[in-house]
Amino acid sequence: METNYRETLQADFDAFDISEELGFILEEPLTHLPDYYRVWMDLANNLAHLIESRKLRDLVHKILPKALAWPYWLISRRLGLPPILTYADSVLANWKLKDPTGDMEIGNMDLIFSFPGGESCRGFFMVSLLVEMAGSSGITGALEVMHAMKISDLIGIQKGLIKVTQSLRKMKETFQLMHNHVEPNAFHGTLRIFVSGWRDNPMLPRGLLYEGVSNEPILLSGGSAAQSSAIQCFDALLCIQHEGETGAFLTRMRDYMPPAHRQLIETLSVCPSLRDFITTCSSSDLCQAYNSCVSALVDLRSYHLNTVAKYVLVPGNRAISMGCPLRGVGTALNTTGTGGSDLMVFLKSVRNTTQRALILERPTTSRET
Repeated sequence: METNYRETLQADFDAFDISEELGFILEEPLTHLPDYYRVWMDLANNLAHLIESRKLRDLVHKILPKALAWPYWLISRRLGLPPILTYADSVLANWKLKDPTGDMEIGNMDLIFSFPGGESCRGFFMVSLLVEMAGSSGITGALEVMHAMKISDLIGIQKGLIKVTQSLRKMKETFQLMHNHVEPNAFHGTLRIFVSGWRDNPMLPRGLLYEGVSNEPILLSGGSAAQSSAIQCFDALLCIQHEGETGAFLTRMRDYMPPAHRQLIETLSVCPSLRDFITTCSSSDLCQAYNSCVSALVDLRSYHLNTVAKYVLVPGNRAISMGCPLRGVGTALNTTGTGGSDLMVFLKSVRNTTQRALILERPTTSRET
């Protein structure tokens, strides 16, 4: 029985490209490509210098030349991702160990490619990676709940939910490292514009023209935490349904995820409703496990909201009050997320919708006692 269960779980890991230890993080990303790609590797390895010296802008100004646009388009199509920097590119597959024999901790990790911003840039992507790693056990827990639901295994569902809750709490705890490794003004004034994409970006209001691919500019969103497959998996598992513009934005962000990860979210979304199952089975222990899980997700989203205020709103408003909007970006990115959403409205909406998923426990009557 246990052997069959492990085989089923391993099949899920393989089908959805999941690592049991690292979750959605790519194991051992390539740091070098064959010599044929040397020009691309030289560009990537010197990206921060080219940007800071303004030499990159001399080559690319609202048009991505065909020599870059066409192979970039083909590779992206092969990977099932849009031709723009995504969360999967900059976080999940953008890491290496300084000491290959050492542990995956922030002091022993580095980025494969970077942007201007120095240690704050490194810290932002490294902490984001560690948050994803903290979510790995929760992804396994979600799979366990999914399979336990199929056979109405109440104990299995409860254990899986407890695993997800513990994982969410660890994600929030890890997220707090952001304050130790990322300086707000460096993030807002230097790094953020490079992950803002060309949709709702004041510098590229019509999008970017991919020469040789399209005759019209293409609008694509930048890398965003909304592209984290882990968080959307937890939403799907807990039957948290975001509606209106918020729901449409989150659904669109799935197009920026690796296809196998996207497929897991869709698989969880069409499973029988976990929330409905719990409300009808009259198990107080199961209800408590579910509510603890939802509460942990609410806490994580509340913490994210407060962190965004510190790293986006406060430095942005400070720059405006001093009469010096940073790097000519103006005020638009002070309220717009890198994925193109209305930042605070979106974050408050997902937090509040998550909170409304809590199951109100029925008061115990004297007959029940």
